[in-house]
This record gives sequence, structure tokens and C-alpha cells, in this order.
Amino acid sequence: MKKLFSYLVIFLLPFFALASGNKTEESFYKGKTDTATFAAGCFWCVQAQFSQLKGVKTVVSGFSGGYVKNPTYEEVCTGKTGHAEACNIIYDPSLITYDELLAAFFTAHDPTQLNRQGNDVGTQYRSAIFYHNAVQKQKADYYIKKLNEAKAYKNKIVTEVDPYTVFYKAEDYHQDFYNKNPEQHYCKYVIQPELEKFRKVFKDKLKNP
Repeated sequence: MKKLFSYLVIFLLPFFALASGNKTEESFYKGKTDTATFAAGCFWCVQAQFSQLKGVKTVVSGFSGGYVKNPTYEEVCTGKTGHAEACNIIYDPSLITYDELLAAFFTAHDPTQLNRQGNDVGTQYRSAIFYHNAVQKQKADYYIKKLNEAKAYKNKIVTEVDPYTVFYKAEDYHQDFYNKNPEQHYCKYVIQPELEKFRKVFKDKLKNP
């Protein structure tokens, strides 16, 4: 993981300094929000991680990338809807950039695992970036290429880069699940360790360091 983080610093994290130093960009985006949509395994974990970052207004758990309308969680769990568990990340571009969010995305999970994250197995747990515009697609493709070229991971990145089409919000009990259920077995033994690692990497970008 140390090798991976060094490559993230080289290829992604320098954009933190660029963003914070660009007063024109800050002025342009002030008061505006944008959306990033990522799938990186269980959305409980993704929501807990990205909610920590300064500039992230809200993170909504849901489903995207499939063909079944208004799916339930139980339906998505069958792997037959085509949807991935995903999160809509609403953020303030004057405080955090899409590049920074991509850095967090590639740190938050293992993008080389095909249709799984750890013991969570199935196409619903696939790694995916659902881009909202051409710029987001260009950035996603660029960083995947750079990380693969640098061999930042032992295996090649399998993250899908697909156009954003529709996002279905998950049931209410899935929203902010980790904070509501910190003693639940999955939260305590799976999400919490991942969240602690995430907070260490992005300690300078946290809402509550």
C-alpha cells in the first residue's frame, strides 16, 4: 500500500495544491456544486469515506449502471439488475476538485478486483466511474492510464468508465448507514478499518481531522 500511496501522491495529489491556489477557479465556482458518481464496492463504506472530505456537501447511496427501473436493494443483491452499488457525491468545486475525488476513489478501494471488493462478490460490487461530462471522462481515463503505466497496483485496473445515465437512491435505511450503526458487525470489522486508513491518507483534507 505504501507504494500505491506514493504513486497517488505523484499523479493525483499535486492537484490539491493547484486547486487551493487557483483563486480564479474558486471565485468561479463559489456557491456552486457538482456531482461525482462512483462505485467502489459496498456503498456503506464509500459513503462513510467520502463524507469525511472537506468540500463534500452530501453523499447519497444508490444504484447505477443497470437496466432495471427503480430497483430495490434486494433485487440489486441478486446481481441480475445490471446495477452497481454507487454513490452520488455532491461537492463544492471551489473547495475540492474532481481530481481530488478521483485520488480518494483510487485510495478508497482496490480497483483491480473484478466484480468484487474483498468478500463482497458480484457485479453489484464492481469498480466504476460514471462520468457526467467529457472532462470527467478525460480525467478518469488519464489517471487510470497513468496508474497502470506506473504499476501502482500489482494487477491492472479494471475500473469501468461509463456515462452517467440514471441514479436510483437506495432505501432510507442505507443512507449514512455507518454512522447510524457503528456497532453493526460489518461496520465495526470491515468499514471502520478501511475508514481509518482513508483518514490517515487524507488527514489534511478532512472536515474533522
